[in-house]
Amino acid sequence: MPVDASASIPVTQSELLAFASAHPYLSLALAGLTVAIIFNEITSLFRGYKGLGPAQLTALVNQDNALVVDLRPSADFEKGHIPGSKNVQMSQFDPENKQLAAARSLPVVLVCKSGQTASSAAGRLHKAGFERVYVLDGGVGAWQQADLPLAKGR
Repeated sequence: MPVDASASIPVTQSELLAFASAHPYLSLALAGLTVAIIFNEITSLFRGYKGLGPAQLTALVNQDNALVVDLRPSADFEKGHIPGSKNVQMSQFDPENKQLAAARSLPVVLVCKSGQTASSAAGRLHKAGFERVYVLDGGVGAWQQADLPLAKGR
């Protein structure tokens, strides 16, 4: 007779405690992962910017005329970048820049190679008063993995 895997089997509190005492390292790892996930979710609520994927970026550009700022070195930008994006070197990134300040009312999406550099720049934009700040999660690599086109040159 086959066992129905979808049937729920009630677990008592004493069984959970017995498992935890028999497997302290697994229990500790589960507790640590749970705390890390909760901490990550709470900090993402207060960081002042949102992460988005390639499809969401495309929708934001098409619907809200978002400004896409590529923070990679110019050589990398010329090899391939998201169509319509503007290249600003991280060393020259200034939230008070006239061109960037003019886009204060637009959504601004920051892009880098993997998403790390863009996150720090996004924090700076948020502190400068930009309200609609986004980071492309996974950077240009995520864009390429989604099989979306890259433009070459300036």
